Amino acid sequence: MLTTLKTVYTDTRAADLAWALGREPLPALATLDVELAEARVQLRLLGASHQVLLEEEQGSCSETVACIPGSSTPLPLGVSKRVGDWEYEFAARVETLTRGQFAGRAQELLALVTEHPHGLAGVFPGSPHAFTALLAQRHEGSVMWRTWHAYPQDGQLVATRSRVGVRAALPA
Repeated sequence: MLTTLKTVYTDTRAADLAWALGREPLPALATLDVELAEARVQLRLLGASHQVLLEEEQGSCSETVACIPGSSTPLPLGVSKRVGDWEYEFAARVETLTRGQFAGRAQELLALVTEHPHGLAGVFPGSPHAFTALLAQRHEGSVMWRTWHAYPQDGQLVATRSRVGVRAALPA
């Protein structure tokens, strides 16, 4: 699903993004509810990037990657944590592209996400390449999502991957 977001572009650069786990739902500009087997996932586009809410029988989890005023947790390259009965993994990378590479990559990603039944993309006013996109799926018992945050003014694309799965039992 592709939407044009009705807000000002508040993410100024990739370095402004922060990561948080366990935050309450923030006001969203667009949402997509996805059922993945027994998991309910809500993909949320914020004025300042994204939030994913996950609910399963084992519990719930929320991930926020956004410009969070007063946050002291910058975007990490990787995180691996236990969240209740789950293992949570997060990875992020920042790509710096030329203007031509950026436009091409932006078009590819927007097409990928908008054509996927579990994808949500929002384009910010002012630039067709200023967007946030999310895509969720289930794979081998885990719920996974990928996100992309585009900063055309700097030629930067922030890509994240997250996975939540039931913690494996220790052998007896």
